[in-house]
Amino acid sequence: MKSKIVKLISAVCICTMVLAGCGGSAQKEMVYAVEAGSAGEEAAKEKNFKINSVGSQADALMEVASGTSDAAIIDLLMAGAMIGEGTSYPGLKYTDKLTTEEYGVGCRKDSDLAAYINGVFAETYADGTMKTIATKYGVQESLVEQNAEAAAPAADGDVAYIQKKGTLIVGITDFAPMDYEDENGEWIGFDADMARVVADKLGVKIQFVEIDWDNKIMELNSKNIDVVWNGMTLTSEVKAAMECSNPYCNNAQVVVVKK
Repeated sequence: MKSKIVKLISAVCICTMVLAGCGGSAQKEMVYAVEAGSAGEEAAKEKNFKINSVGSQADALMEVASGTSDAAIIDLLMAGAMIGEGTSYPGLKYTDKLTTEEYGVGCRKDSDLAAYINGVFAETYADGTMKTIATKYGVQESLVEQNAEAAAPAADGDVAYIQKKGTLIVGITDFAPMDYEDENGEWIGFDADMARVVADKLGVKIQFVEIDWDNKIMELNSKNIDVVWNGMTLTSEVKAAMECSNPYCNNAQVVVVKK
């Protein structure tokens, strides 16, 4: 009798272990760190991912590195500059591409500044200045061809407004290789350097202002800034709310995980 009982208990234990190994316990749902208001957040929501919204894409990488999120969704161009051997995060890698997209510069709705920027893009693309700056930051392969014709600005438009006040105010976040601070605290990057070219063409000074990316449209419309120039994906929401430049860089949203 004891032998039968022992055999029965053993069988129950084995079945319990088999069930556990075959999915008896629920698999942990992955948490994706994303920048609030970003194209990465939008892509995650479309796929019904469980998300942890943070202040910037740099913060999203920190979440993965520290283990507080399982993965991050960031721009491919940032991944190329920030993760892998010889970067700030050598222990991270990117896997899946969730989207393909393009960057543009955002201005106030109906602003003539967008057309002015398009003209500068075309000029600097033709004379090689844009490619030289892009090569400096490793984004030359992502450039989009520029061929817009220069447009005459309106007498009472944003171009005249900026020239009158004497400063182009650029809304940015810390987002290498597009906008980031060097060791002297000066903003550099492909977008920062191109914004300086536009400011020079306008004959004004330039000022970089860090913004909450989720509030970029509000900052623009309240005239706290004149442009959003920070590797901004041209989503349908962005194009509906802003007057945007022509696309100037190709990009993708990618998933970043620990190696």
